[in-house]
Amino acid sequence: MIEKFSSLFLKKGDFLMNSLSNLKRQKMMWAGFFILPTVLYVCVMNVWPIMQSIYFSFNQIKGLGQPKWIGFDNYIKAFQDPDLRRALWNTFVYTIVTVPVGTALSLVTAVFLNSKIKFKSFFRVLYFIPVVSAPAAVAMVWRWLYNYDSGLINYLLSLVGISGPNWIADNNVVLIAIMIVGIWSALGYNMIILLGGLQDIPKTYYEAAEMDGAGPIRQFFNITIPMLSPTLFFVVTTTFISSLQVFDTIFMMVDKKNPALKSAESIVYLFYRETFDANNKGYGATIAVLLLLLILVCTAVQMKLQKKWVHYK
Repeated sequence: MIEKFSSLFLKKGDFLMNSLSNLKRQKMMWAGFFILPTVLYVCVMNVWPIMQSIYFSFNQIKGLGQPKWIGFDNYIKAFQDPDLRRALWNTFVYTIVTVPVGTALSLVTAVFLNSKIKFKSFFRVLYFIPVVSAPAAVAMVWRWLYNYDSGLINYLLSLVGISGPNWIADNNVVLIAIMIVGIWSALGYNMIILLGGLQDIPKTYYEAAEMDGAGPIRQFFNITIPMLSPTLFFVVTTTFISSLQVFDTIFMMVDKKNPALKSAESIVYLFYRETFDANNKGYGATIAVLLLLLILVCTAVQMKLQKKWVHYK
């Protein structure tokens, strides 16, 4: 009797395990079915162009001609190219300034809009407008503001007796002008992300700190920054990557015949110039691959360093 009961129990157990396995298998099949379009999209729009660019970087491609294998010649040319070194330096300066300054301003704005102030919703929309505006429209507005003869900025400076510079035609100022536009354009998006992180911090922490006599500044550095560090890490990483890829602002604001273009040219702009203006797609692909490697290295370093300052809840 006991043996019959044991065998019946084992059979039911095997049936239950098989049912669970079939259910799990069906769930995995449906999950794979639903993510298949996204996987195909990523492969077609991202993975394949990357592989194609890597292949093209070892070839010479002039115009619409066929690829001609030249090995590492493009990479040797890249390391000897003064234009690439200058573009790397411009991109480095742009990134090293816009990322910390833009993140700090976004954080201050988010804290300000998270407090109890009047017309809070209006200010949030106002700061977010540049994010939804077309980059071409933003660049054209700023180009007018920077105009040497009739621009609003130089006019306001003249009211206090200051002669404004030729913002987008002066080698010493053009990159600063581009930085200002870059910081202003990303302020709204980063502010919204940080605002969401601020609203996720429990109010009880601030109430307990206030009861212990901690002031607003101490609360900010001992509660807000540590609790907001995962969101800050996301903002810093994404802003860093986008800064390395700056292109549209430079392209729309600085003409090709502008003598100050060399002082503002970024890596992506150099890639555009070599690929489409000079029709040297092989060398353009080399610049794109080098930029990809640079972004991967910088992101890996950020991922390594974030363990020292990011505090996950």
